Amino acid sequence: MIVTHLNLTDFRNYETLDVAIVPGPNVFVGSNGQGKTNLVEALGYLSTLASHRVSTDHALIKSGKDAAIVRAQLSNGDRHVLAELQINRAGANRAQINRSAIKTRELTRYFASILFAPEDLALVRGEPSGRRRFMDELLVQRYPRLAGVLSDYERVLKQRNSLLKSARASGARIESLTTLEIWDERLVACGSEIIAARGALVAALLPEVTEAYTAIAGADHSARLSQQLSISSDINDDQSTGLGELADLDSDDLLPEEIAKKFRAALTRVRRAELDRAVSLVGPHRDDLILELNGLPARGYASHGESWSFALSLKLASAAILRKESSSGDPVLILDDVFAELDESRRSRLGTAIADFEQVLITAAVLGDVPENLAGNVIRIRAGAIDAAEQ
Repeated sequence: MIVTHLNLTDFRNYETLDVAIVPGPNVFVGSNGQGKTNLVEALGYLSTLASHRVSTDHALIKSGKDAAIVRAQLSNGDRHVLAELQINRAGANRAQINRSAIKTRELTRYFASILFAPEDLALVRGEPSGRRRFMDELLVQRYPRLAGVLSDYERVLKQRNSLLKSARASGARIESLTTLEIWDERLVACGSEIIAARGALVAALLPEVTEAYTAIAGADHSARLSQQLSISSDINDDQSTGLGELADLDSDDLLPEEIAKKFRAALTRVRRAELDRAVSLVGPHRDDLILELNGLPARGYASHGESWSFALSLKLASAAILRKESSSGDPVLILDDVFAELDESRRSRLGTAIADFEQVLITAAVLGDVPENLAGNVIRIRAGAIDAAEQ
């Protein structure tokens, strides 16, 4: 699916916006603070139901307004879809496809995008939570039904942590916590499916990351990635090390039922520590995606340029996976203020690597930062509006 038309109402600094978008490269140009990122953020949110900049929806709604609306006309050959999302300040968000109401989380079935922004450098240099979020957002785009599994896991985890806090406060004995065992089984059921899905995702990403990194950096630095699993650790503190790598397990161990056995054993092993700390110590909420270059952790050893190349490679690998598996064409590739951060050689190589995507959306403060082969349809933005005088 490509985007042929985008309409915004009260989204960020846009009171109203109507813009036509063409296949191939589209470049949104404007000074900082004019609304370029807000525009592509709206499309990223439509495809993932998450912002790459903020964790709450309220920041997406124009100040003083009760709701923001994002409408996108999507097209793939003879198929045309109108996707609409209303983001509410109070109450649940609402979604429609071709004017018919759907569950909001079903929007991800209709539109796929991969967005890369300067904030994504944290995938390499930041905390594990960002890498978990990266994997889970890609999982939902790959298999939309997993949105429900992830939501169920978060609900069960919250309830289980609440029970652990109550047990610690009351001084309950381990053998008397039959209710905890019920929540254990629910945690294991949802968590095992998430761990298995992430493991399959890491296996699919690995060759694509290796290829993308070489294409962007112009050298093979043995870019590698693997999953670290808290259920395979003998260390229970917040900074666990020596965790098991799912990528090294046999194919049978990737099955949820095999992971469930390890999960149950891990819960038994850490029961006393969990009661002492009143928090769940094992599960996918404590796992990590480990990134390596030349056999060393990228987080501590990669240079600035290497970190940028690795983060870009993760996003390009994500796009490659969705492209292979989708029956509705390429995902829309969105590059938010990326080229200004790259040296000339990386700009050129990145431009070559993404030139054949069906649609690429780029934001830039200076048009000259964008490689010539991507400077196609140029749209100038000023103060939350299309600058018609500059078109």
